[in-house]
Amino acid sequence: MASTLPIATQDTIHRIQRIQAITIGWMSIEAVVSLAAAWVARSPALLAFGGDSAIELLSAVVVLWRFRTHAVPEHSERRAARVAGALLLALAAYVIVASAMSLLGHSEPKPTYLGIAILIAAAAIMPWLAKEKSKLSGVIGSAALRADSAQSALCAYLSLIALVGLGVNAIWHVRWADPVAALVVAPLIVREGREAIRGKPCGCC
Repeated sequence: MASTLPIATQDTIHRIQRIQAITIGWMSIEAVVSLAAAWVARSPALLAFGGDSAIELLSAVVVLWRFRTHAVPEHSERRAARVAGALLLALAAYVIVASAMSLLGHSEPKPTYLGIAILIAAAAIMPWLAKEKSKLSGVIGSAALRADSAQSALCAYLSLIALVGLGVNAIWHVRWADPVAALVVAPLIVREGREAIRGKPCGCC
């Protein structure tokens, strides 16, 4: 007989569904705005951030689907966690490629106030989303929700990295600053992706 997750209260389930719905709404705005700004400004850092936003949007949809029922078989929980983990690994590859392209001089990013604004908003919103998801994953022992929490935290880190990169480039015209900073966070993304694929249920990022 397949095992199920620890029994969660109706209130906990509703809180998880609510936080995932908020994530989906915000990530839709974040992805569209950041990718549009990246296209106009030709900013690799902002493009990498927008890619992260799109990947996290998919992850949030997967986790919301997983919590549509109150008791999910363990294999369904593991499948959702693996999907989220695979998305994290895809994000790591995306960040590395975008950073390498920038370092090789294939694009020259321009200042973008719209991009800076969305990055500031993400830096304020994403830590709160990550914290709420981490609390809820601890309550019910959900690996999928923990992986999604890690993605929200990484989104916050990437927003700060991109913001610093855009700022340094705008003020001092140091084009290599943001891709180098983005490469620093890549090992953390890979680690979290591997843990999610292994189905590690909870813990702190």
